Amino acid sequence: MLNISNNKVSEFIDLKKFKSGQVIFTKEYHTGFRKVLLYFLIALLVILFLPWTQNISSTGIVTTLKPNQRPQTLQSQIPGRIEQWYVQEGDFVKKGDTILRISEVKSEYFDEKLAERTDNQLTAKSSSVVAYKNKVVALQNQIDALQQERTLKLEQAKNKVIQAQLKVQSDSIDLEAAKIKASIAKTQYNRAVSLQEEGLKSVKDVEDIRNKLQEANAKLVSQQNKFLSTKNEALNSQLSIATTKSSYADKLAKSQSDLFTAQSSGYNTEVEVSKLQTNLANYKKRSSLLYVTAPQDGQINKAIKSGIGETFKEGEQLLNIMPSNYELAIEMYVHPIDLPLIHIGEKVRVQFDGWPAIIFSGWPNVSYGTYGSKIVAIENFISVNGKYRVLLKPDMNDVEWPSAIRVGSGTKTIALLENVPIWFELWRQINSFPPNFYQPNKTEDSKNKKKA
Repeated sequence: MLNISNNKVSEFIDLKKFKSGQVIFTKEYHTGFRKVLLYFLIALLVILFLPWTQNISSTGIVTTLKPNQRPQTLQSQIPGRIEQWYVQEGDFVKKGDTILRISEVKSEYFDEKLAERTDNQLTAKSSSVVAYKNKVVALQNQIDALQQERTLKLEQAKNKVIQAQLKVQSDSIDLEAAKIKASIAKTQYNRAVSLQEEGLKSVKDVEDIRNKLQEANAKLVSQQNKFLSTKNEALNSQLSIATTKSSYADKLAKSQSDLFTAQSSGYNTEVEVSKLQTNLANYKKRSSLLYVTAPQDGQINKAIKSGIGETFKEGEQLLNIMPSNYELAIEMYVHPIDLPLIHIGEKVRVQFDGWPAIIFSGWPNVSYGTYGSKIVAIENFISVNGKYRVLLKPDMNDVEWPSAIRVGSGTKTIALLENVPIWFELWRQINSFPPNFYQPNKTEDSKNKKKA
């Protein structure tokens, strides 16, 4: 009945007298519902006090633990032109295997015998260096000989000066003797003239004495000339010393100038030899770069430059290669607000894309299809996406990761934090509070390390 009217039938008729009325109006409908509601409230109360593991959920990708194990691209250090491929995509190569051959595109390297000709130039220049060194030795010997000859010449000139000075002294003595003789002859002549005037000397005797006087005067003049000549010789001998010094100074200066020129030319030639050696080494190294080889064992993923005859610049990507030996890891990104809650060595649960999983984020022990990992590195600088990068490695004490996982596949991560009651987690979520800030127990970690 809808009981729309204000006149109720139950006031005039007792419905419980009828069989259907007895079934309907005498039955307690809410008894079972009260029991269910009571049991539900008790169960809910118990559940609110169950432990809940706080966590930080994120996404990531599979990578490798070491940088040299990650996929890499091969480049050429020199520009070139592709001539021949020795591999194809999907091939496995070992370290040092030749992948492709290229040719030069720069005109200065077109000569196939460039290294050989440079080597010949280097040999010739090296011979020039030896020749300049020999010339330096010869000029040094010449300078030593000139210095020795100058010393002897100066000694000889000094001896001549001494001889001239002694001769000057001797001639000066002879001059004084001639002067005395001339004076005596004049005195004798004057005396003879006086005696002749007195009649004591004959004219013949006077003439003989006059003749002797003339001879004495002539000897005096001759001795004076000889003395002056000897003095000139002494001056000339002294002048010879200065001339010898000046002459040998010019010769030594010229020889030293030639020596310095030879040394400078030798040094310049050594510089050219060094440049040629560098060029030769560069040419040989460049020749080896005409073959692109595998830097490590791995699989050829994709050829970026594929055509024969295709040219490229230095540093341009040629192909991708994936190393064959690698250790898997996961890189995930966390928000800056969650970064203080992440610590190295803490455990993180991982779900790989393509692997079925049943996840209870707060109860990791009852989840299925997740795998264990540990934090090994945390970046200190924020990434381009506004989050911090965290690197994970497999937990050796947990289930081994699937062998079919490939680098680059996606993952979902759950970083496990502190255990709290469910009611506290609900209260935190309702108020949008972050998880509890905590620090790992370092004393226990150090004890575990010592025991290990």
